[in-house]
Amino acid sequence: MNNIIDVRSLLKQYGIFVYIGDRRADLSLMKDEIKSLYENKLISSDEYMKSLMIIKNERKGLE
Repeated sequence: MNNIIDVRSLLKQYGIFVYIGDRRADLSLMKDEIKSLYENKLISSDEYMKSLMIIKNERKGLE
């Protein structure tokens, strides 16, 4: 997993499609959905941490 497209693909594997139209809101919702997947043991710790790091980097890019 290397970029935000990979995070979107991970979410799509579970039927989760995120598009609000506001980039910041999209990233926030993606973070919440990734957290939910991890808490329900659907993704590994490694996938969770990489996803959060990618989302964090994307948010920094918006500033």
